[in-house]
Amino acid sequence: MLLAQRPAVNRPTPSRSAPSRQMPSKQMPSKSGLGNKVGNNSASDRKANISNSGNKINNSGNKTNNFGSGNKKTNIDNSRKNINIDNSTNVNIGSNNRGNNVVRRNNFRPYPRPPYVYGGFRYRCYNPFFYHPYTPFFWGPVWHPWGFFVAALATTAIIVSIENQQYHYDQGVYYVQSNGGYTVVQAPVGATITTLPPKSETVIVNETVNNYYYGGTFYEKGEKGYTVVPPTAGTIVEHLPEGGKEVKLGDITYVKVGDIYYQPIQKDGKNMYEVVDVEEDDKK
Repeated sequence: MLLAQRPAVNRPTPSRSAPSRQMPSKQMPSKSGLGNKVGNNSASDRKANISNSGNKINNSGNKTNNFGSGNKKTNIDNSRKNINIDNSTNVNIGSNNRGNNVVRRNNFRPYPRPPYVYGGFRYRCYNPFFYHPYTPFFWGPVWHPWGFFVAALATTAIIVSIENQQYHYDQGVYYVQSNGGYTVVQAPVGATITTLPPKSETVIVNETVNNYYYGGTFYEKGEKGYTVVPPTAGTIVEHLPEGGKEVKLGDITYVKVGDIYYQPIQKDGKNMYEVVDVEEDDKK
């Protein structure tokens, strides 16, 4: 039995540049991307346009990539010019599609302690800070971090269109087409899938609501499936994906993944991370 391997990055040439995996810059949070405010990169009120008829991706000239699915291995045969996208399972994009650079405030749980104030911002958490080194977690050979480049997609990938932007989804990972292949991007808020990716975790939002977490993406269960949502302040996760960076602000070292701040904590004797509610300090 062949073991699934994580495909190698296709090294770009000077004439064909591919996005590189860059660590987030060490900087103070902007006023527009914190708390419950939506950043400039949000795409509100977009309408989904699912294209499920005869979608094909031209991968001629690309190298073969192998993607594992559980204990099975999917081989991409690039001797054929086209790869057919399996559209038997739909991914729906909600009309209120937004970027992930926002944290939803938990209005059902009052904070038991005052916020940590630093640099003109207030950082709120339910649990006390407990430092432990940031160690990125690897979800397996089919998962890739933001910015990862592949020359071809597995036949299980699904294509969706949001206005003029196409996304491809496969087993918890979202891609956009780029020069010579596909680049992993942050999951678009509002995307609804019918089945959660393998190894998804249940995370507690409050006493009555749970979310589901995989690879840095949060899902909320609804009537039509599981929808990508921004993280809710106070949500605790055990693992953070590759691409984060420790940011020291005064006496506290947070881990910043994209635009989201996570505070290292310890819960039930385990090293965990809590989603931080960040807002501008109105007393400055």
